Amino acid sequence: MKPPTLKIAVWHNLPSGGGKRALFHHVKGLVERGHTVESWCPPTADQTYLPLGDLIKESIVPLAETQPKAGRIANLLSPYQTMVDKIQAMDIHCQQCAEEINKGDFDVLFANACTFFRTTSIARYVNIPKFLYLQEPYRWLYEALPKLPWLALPPFDKPWWTSRSYSLAFLRNQIEVQGFRVQAREELLNAEAFDLILVNSLFSRESVQRAYGIDSKVCYLGVDAELFKPLNLPRQKSVVGLGSIYIGKGLERAVNAVATIEKKDRPSLVWIGNFSDLSYQNEIIKLATSMGVEFIPKVRVSDDEVVKLLNEASVMLYTPILEPFGFAPLEANACGTPVVAIAEGGIRETIKDGINGFLINGNEPVEMGKAISKILNNKELADNMGKNARSYVLEQWSWERGIDRLEKCILNLLCQKA
Repeated sequence: MKPPTLKIAVWHNLPSGGGKRALFHHVKGLVERGHTVESWCPPTADQTYLPLGDLIKESIVPLAETQPKAGRIANLLSPYQTMVDKIQAMDIHCQQCAEEINKGDFDVLFANACTFFRTTSIARYVNIPKFLYLQEPYRWLYEALPKLPWLALPPFDKPWWTSRSYSLAFLRNQIEVQGFRVQAREELLNAEAFDLILVNSLFSRESVQRAYGIDSKVCYLGVDAELFKPLNLPRQKSVVGLGSIYIGKGLERAVNAVATIEKKDRPSLVWIGNFSDLSYQNEIIKLATSMGVEFIPKVRVSDDEVVKLLNEASVMLYTPILEPFGFAPLEANACGTPVVAIAEGGIRETIKDGINGFLINGNEPVEMGKAISKILNNKELADNMGKNARSYVLEQWSWERGIDRLEKCILNLLCQKA
């Protein structure tokens, strides 16, 4: 029996990257199945990368910019007050979006993450069933990236009030941490306002449980196997990484791994990023140079160029820190490229050790280097693993199956709320 067609309101504030790719394909799949979909977002959402406006009507609703206040006291309070002002501005934006959605006779709200806060207050204001597809909580509040933001300042050898400079640093720190506490409070309240939270992996489900104390449901994503496909290009002596060039993607782990390979056999490390933290990128370039690794960054390249680079590489090296899901390994697999990855985060749910890649139990550069060399030096193994990888993606990770899962979750929610 064919499921009923629905009228679905979408909200998001996503940057370029995996979250936006997931939303684009979710919307595309729902529209292709006959559902009516409209979207709302603030101007801060990326409009150039996989724009939803190519698929559906998208309303860009203003989001007020916060203005710093003048004065010594205002400057001292700035970290806290800026956070409060940003939350209030987003709340006003969400109220305006909700007002329009409530007038539109929609069946359900399909909210997505916010680049600033992860969850927003829109669910508090809509009067229809609502669910959130959450890629991850605001990790910087809950994980050491590289340090937890609420850790106390280093100890002072005298009472803190006896030093003016330490007293000011102490006070600023208390004010800044209070801003983080408000952000965490609002993130939780916003998450609790949804009828359902969907996540991209079992690992993400655990992350949501740890951060919010809320149960969520896994709704696996898919891969565009028509875009990411084998091009039958000659494989180069190169390793490819794919992900934003910033500390969370662990590029230093990749450089250290490649550096363990004997120099005469050492591949280059090509890194594809949708954006780059230039100071971090420069650190990686210095590290790579010092270790004799040829590091080639490629930033904001086209999808066609990404596919070409994935096809030319002999192996993908996947080293992010606790990545919740990770499109990149499956996109490489769809191109027939095996993956060597650190077994942490969501990657353990997509890479099958010895089938479509190798999983390394920890940040072990030598072991990663050995796994890379094993693929580079054994063409039969590389070919078989590449074929297995492509077949695995087609069988388990198509977007057709991904939309099946999403549609089922939406219909189950509507049945529960009926």
